[in-house]
Amino acid sequence: QVQLVESGGGLVQAGGSLRLSCAASGSITSINIMGWYRQAPGKQRELVASTETGGSTTYADSVKGRFTISRDNGEHTVFLQMNSLRPEDTAVYYCNVHLRTTYWKFYWGQGTQVTVSS
Repeated sequence: QVQLVESGGGLVQAGGSLRLSCAASGSITSINIMGWYRQAPGKQRELVASTETGGSTTYADSVKGRFTISRDNGEHTVFLQMNSLRPEDTAVYYCNVHLRTTYWKFYWGQGTQVTVSS
């Protein structure tokens, strides 16, 4: 019933920018946390950034000052603006949303590939 659809990944040169989007749809009654995770080959999935309804944000140390997370509550969408990209940012990026239909649950997007060439 709930779908998270991601877009915006791709191939970019080091120093470039990309903007990821994740739109949640379905029988959603409320959304709390919206975030982005990433998983590089051979590595564990890690938190990149998250934002709560009240406006507080969290960033991984490795992306502070380069990435910005934002959300459109009316459209149930979360964005990740990624600037000054580095080859080590290469990974599959997943959105993760804590939302309520009839009960609260975390949902994952299908993932979008981001590749940064040196």
